[in-house]
Amino acid sequence: MTTPRQTDPASPDRHALAADGTMLRLAPAATSDEPSVRALFERLSPESLHMRFFGGSQRAATDTARRICAVDAPGAGALLAWHGGAAIGAAEFYSTAPGEAELAVTVADDWHHRGVGTLLIEHLIDVARAQGVRFWTADVLSGNRAMLRVLQDMGLPLHRTVKSGVVTAVIPLRPTADDPGREEFLSAMGLRERQADAASLLPLFRPRTVAVAGAGRRPDSVGRAILANLTAAGWDDALFVLHPSADEIAGVRAYSHVAEIPRVPDTVVVAVPAKAVPELAEECGQAGVAALVVVTSGLDAGQAQSLRDSCHRHGMRMVGPNGVGIADTAGRTPLLANFTGVTPIPGRVGVAVQSGGVGIALLRQLNRLGVGVSTFASLGDKYDVSGNDMLQWFETDPRTELAVLHLESFGNPRKFSRVARRTGRQIPVLTVDAGRSAPARRAAASHTAAAVTPTVARGALFRQAGVTATTSIGDLVAATALMAAQPLPGNAAVAVIGNAGGLGVLAADACADAGLAVPYLGPELEEALAQLLPPGAACANPIDATANVPADSLRRAVDLIASTGHVGAVLLALAPTALGDPLADLTRGSAVRGIPIVVVAPDRADAVDLVPALHGSFPVFADTRTAAVALAHARDRAMWLVRPPGTVPHLDRVDADRAREVVEGHLAENPDGGWLSPDECTAVMEAYGIPQAPSRTVTTARDAVEAFRALRSSSPSGAVAVKAHGPELTHKTDVQGVLLGLNSADAVRHAYDELRKRLGRRMHGAVVQAMAAPGVELIVGIEQDDTMGPLVLFGLGGTHVDILDDHTAHLAPLTDLDAKDLITESKASKLLHGHRGAPPCDIDRVEELLHRVSRLADDLPQLRELDLNPAIATPDGVTVVDVRIRVAPHHPTDPYLPRVR
Repeated sequence: MTTPRQTDPASPDRHALAADGTMLRLAPAATSDEPSVRALFERLSPESLHMRFFGGSQRAATDTARRICAVDAPGAGALLAWHGGAAIGAAEFYSTAPGEAELAVTVADDWHHRGVGTLLIEHLIDVARAQGVRFWTADVLSGNRAMLRVLQDMGLPLHRTVKSGVVTAVIPLRPTADDPGREEFLSAMGLRERQADAASLLPLFRPRTVAVAGAGRRPDSVGRAILANLTAAGWDDALFVLHPSADEIAGVRAYSHVAEIPRVPDTVVVAVPAKAVPELAEECGQAGVAALVVVTSGLDAGQAQSLRDSCHRHGMRMVGPNGVGIADTAGRTPLLANFTGVTPIPGRVGVAVQSGGVGIALLRQLNRLGVGVSTFASLGDKYDVSGNDMLQWFETDPRTELAVLHLESFGNPRKFSRVARRTGRQIPVLTVDAGRSAPARRAAASHTAAAVTPTVARGALFRQAGVTATTSIGDLVAATALMAAQPLPGNAAVAVIGNAGGLGVLAADACADAGLAVPYLGPELEEALAQLLPPGAACANPIDATANVPADSLRRAVDLIASTGHVGAVLLALAPTALGDPLADLTRGSAVRGIPIVVVAPDRADAVDLVPALHGSFPVFADTRTAAVALAHARDRAMWLVRPPGTVPHLDRVDADRAREVVEGHLAENPDGGWLSPDECTAVMEAYGIPQAPSRTVTTARDAVEAFRALRSSSPSGAVAVKAHGPELTHKTDVQGVLLGLNSADAVRHAYDELRKRLGRRMHGAVVQAMAAPGVELIVGIEQDDTMGPLVLFGLGGTHVDILDDHTAHLAPLTDLDAKDLITESKASKLLHGHRGAPPCDIDRVEELLHRVSRLADDLPQLRELDLNPAIATPDGVTVVDVRIRVAPHHPTDPYLPRVR
């Protein structure tokens, strides 16, 4: 019987990439693996044996193999790295003291310097953390420079001591969100994954040989269309066909089996019927094919799993299924392995889409604009290669200057956020926000859960990652054209100048609607413009240069405006007249300036064009709205680029272990989860230093009166509230379960008895709470989204929170800038800063509350929903008045771990 080691129960087997792109299987060691582990040690050179065991004893190796594969105890764990049927690496830890364990790593000699040890350690950290291990120690001979370098480059804090030629390294494993070591580790791990990912995709997008399976005798089949594209691209002797009976298809040599092809294809395009896909994939893997492009659709669950298993077993990367193929324009022979009907021109835009139809539309538009494509991938059902993979490919590809995505779903949005943020520092990342039509409100017991709609969650993801998210394909193309052709604006101010006053006014309105400013230019600039433009020109912004303005005067006016630094962009609104085409006259002698120049020409047939100028090109839009929205997207990107990344503040008075005990204790008694009791909620709040109005939980009217007498001195008004509680009372106000402003013992006694009479068995007791000082009522919440991870919500709160509908959300952990943004983006901001003579609230304490809630969300994934509503902000601080927390069993893996889907 196989006995697995302690490991992550959610996903015992994982597939990940070595530094050179080779796919490995990482799995917990089991008793049946002992012969393989022993064989790994037996293959070690004498030097490696000495470094690993501080001597050359095979006896020590045999004993270690037995321990790795047989021991199953708390505080211990082991992972093996497999390639093919051989164990090529082993990493283990075993407990030496509560919260501490010793680490040891072994890698086969022929796999040294390929990142195997690093990969094992990264994944073993996840296993160790799940078992409560806080520190690892590792004893390494001082001459073992390779292992010391591995530990040093992990990115984790490392404390080393040396004694008698042995280096003892102490490695903390649980850096919190506010620990600088966490960011260093995640960054180092992300860069390693980027290198491995890009290496694994090289055979897919830059293959030396390609085969097409499914190119039959029918010329109108998908396979034949793909074959025709590759033939036309000039693949010639590097192109093959897989066909069960034909010797030749469309002039290309055909073979019955992959193994018969003279040169093993790097990539095989699969266009066979769904039932034939699993067998073909396995055959490709056994022959050594590196990558599959599966355009076949309609796979059932069994066929899908067989396809995935073959790719994992043989280390093949896969695009699809259910896509339209891929393209890459590098080199003299472009890879056109698709049936889009579009031959992309070589260019600067990387495109990754889930929808084949959207991909075809984007290819046509990018060709029409002349921007062209570097790499195109129709990801389809994303069994393997995902948007994260494509972003890392675009980031490492020097030809790609913009990344354009269409993603209907996110397999790992938290990793997407990190990858997109890193990529976005190098090139613009643009997307269309698909899936916004999902129900805007879902049935949920907490206000926070009801507020975190798909639109809110995706908006938070895109904003924090610096992704330019448009709402339509048209706006996506428009923003891409602008960013491909023009510099980014330095600010939100726009000068509008045109030859038709009405069109200029429409343009100014569109700018205002898009959040841009059309400012007053000042008397000096207006006077200088009057000297350049024809008599009768209106030189206030928007500027009406009149219908008979000469092109040279218009060019000089634009140059003058651009040189002043007053505005971040110039929008030219040009209508053709009987006097000529002002756009043609303008572009013949114009060059791209240091600020973006966009043109609106309402007579244009296409929504956006790129019109060549003296140097570069101008984006020309058919309507003012599209132009203004594109400018606003460019402005947002410019602001994001100059914005500091922010830091997660350090918090004192946090006892995560205490909060974890409360949550785990509740789950032990309620395995399916549920709402914490008032006392449990209070304990969690106290563990994270979250200020609450003083309260007591009571079960009788007499206890309520005693609580009143103890608490009234804590209230500025000397009054208390009595709130019914019970697992069915999720919204107490809806059942009249809250009575406020009670300032006498009789009133409290009567209130308790009234609630008991009204609610009956649903009421398990009540909370007596000191009335807080009046102030701005806020809601602060947590929603543990199953795909996005924890989100922190903020807005105006109180009993009318749903009517107010004032919610902003950011992904946890919050940086200092994220917390400020949450407040600024909310309607609560004006009230918090003092409105109509009211004193401003203590904004610093509101920000601190957001950070404490963010830390709570990051530390405790079992916490599924949290409502602090209301939290009352005053000039003296912020006090939480009502807390509701729902917990559920949850054992997530680290979302940032390098792994293949």
